[in-house]
Amino acid sequence: MTFFWRSQFHPHEGFTVVELLMAMVVMLAVTGATFALMNPTEGVFAAQGEVSDMQQRLRVAVETLHKDLMMAGAGSDAGSAVGALGNFVPPLVPYRVGATSGDPGGTFRTNVVSLVYAPPKAAQAAIGDPMVSSAVPVRVNPRPGCPVGDELCGFDERMTLMIFDDTGTFDIFKVAGVEKSALWLRHQGTGVSKIYAQGSSIVQVVTPSYWLKTDTLTETYQLMRYDGWETDLPIADHVVGLHFEYFGEGQAAQLRPLESPPTTYGPRPPRLGEPNPPWPDGENCAFVISGGQQVPRMETLGPANGPLITIDEAQLTDGPWCPSYTASNRWDVDLLRIRRIRVTLRVQVATTGLRGAAGALFTHAGTSPGAERFIPDQEIRFDVTPRNMNLGR
Repeated sequence: MTFFWRSQFHPHEGFTVVELLMAMVVMLAVTGATFALMNPTEGVFAAQGEVSDMQQRLRVAVETLHKDLMMAGAGSDAGSAVGALGNFVPPLVPYRVGATSGDPGGTFRTNVVSLVYAPPKAAQAAIGDPMVSSAVPVRVNPRPGCPVGDELCGFDERMTLMIFDDTGTFDIFKVAGVEKSALWLRHQGTGVSKIYAQGSSIVQVVTPSYWLKTDTLTETYQLMRYDGWETDLPIADHVVGLHFEYFGEGQAAQLRPLESPPTTYGPRPPRLGEPNPPWPDGENCAFVISGGQQVPRMETLGPANGPLITIDEAQLTDGPWCPSYTASNRWDVDLLRIRRIRVTLRVQVATTGLRGAAGALFTHAGTSPGAERFIPDQEIRFDVTPRNMNLGR
């Protein structure tokens, strides 16, 4: 049997224009769908590095704040003023303290806190003569524990130090120069608060302030640390929220004359009948004479050894004022109640293309075209209980 085959192919036949157009449409649809599936993935991968950067900035900010806040109130470990600084002066205040752009005493700012504490192995001594001003050198009386043969008891140039006494008066200085047994000091403010008696305490301190720098013109948002003198250093960028809250002792300061220190917290009052201008004899910012006895001037806000209470702006700006209401660097006695600080920090993504419209998710608006490229602000809230502000509680 013989089979015959004839080709059905005609060399002049091909695809029509319509068929080509249809093929191109299908190809474009498939390619577009492929890229549409890949684009969100690309956005997710691009966002991961930014998320890690935000978390790192939060970590640095938290660790830096926590370290200084934990040290707040650390004081001398020798001499007549041994113990936490909270027995004499406020370990922290809710405003900026320093040689430049300092706030007046009694200010309250929710996004600023200033601290004072003596660092480990701090230089400490007593002044050898009454101190009238920083225009004359201050002679140092060494105490037990001072380095052998060191007449300055460890003090050196550029150190920050505090001179204070048991009345609640204090002044901050920087060592501008040294002599054999005396210090030339630069005062942090406009003038020394009082004539400090011979034997008043002098101790090396650290005086940082934390505040939020906000410049909308340059879009600069930074957590800043001020050293109390000339230097403001950024700790973390793109910090868009900083808030401090305070919790403290409900009971007013109490006298305990047979113990040391002689009060549960705060400056001891003068002896009955002893002058203490501008207060009446025997009184100070924390204690008043009633019925011939020294009793707390401070208001009782809660029971002894009870839970901590919120210490708000009204309580920290209404007095009584220490060391007195006439002092240039006066401070509210209720600052001595503080036992715990709550810090809230909020950071934003650095790239505007990963932020959406301003609102609950974003403090500052960005240009992100869709939710697949959103990286919302991150916020953290943490509590710090400074050990030196809780001794004996």
